[in-house]
Amino acid sequence: MGEGRLVGIVLVSHSAEVAASVAELAKGLAGGGAAVPVAAAGGRPGGGLGTSAELVSAAAAAVDQGAGVAVLTDLGSAVLTVKALLAEGDELPDDTRLVDAPFVEGAVAAVVTAATGADLDAVEAAAADAYAYRKA
Repeated sequence: MGEGRLVGIVLVSHSAEVAASVAELAKGLAGGGAAVPVAAAGGRPGGGLGTSAELVSAAAAAVDQGAGVAVLTDLGSAVLTVKALLAEGDELPDDTRLVDAPFVEGAVAAVVTAATGADLDAVEAAAADAYAYRKA
């Protein structure tokens, strides 16, 4: 990882509004996370619910600083879309990973961890650890 480069985060949801809101929430709760490159890839290009390979690819390219890209998804076809892009091999930046994590809690953990300058492995682990967050 180059000096000053942070892991990028892409949030893929079936809803543009949900993806953008989770991105805003994660960056806001991260405090210093404002410097973390976070992009929302939600909905279809012309609007409406769904997922778009083109929006995911563009978001990943936008946040790539050379330190890796962590992609978190909400459900179903969002997961399948990212898996298909990863299988293509040339649609996403090198060192892009689909992170198995809860969408909201994982996004917050990923952004907070990325803000510390942590590497992609640590960002992925922090997001995945969010599955263990208990609320009661």
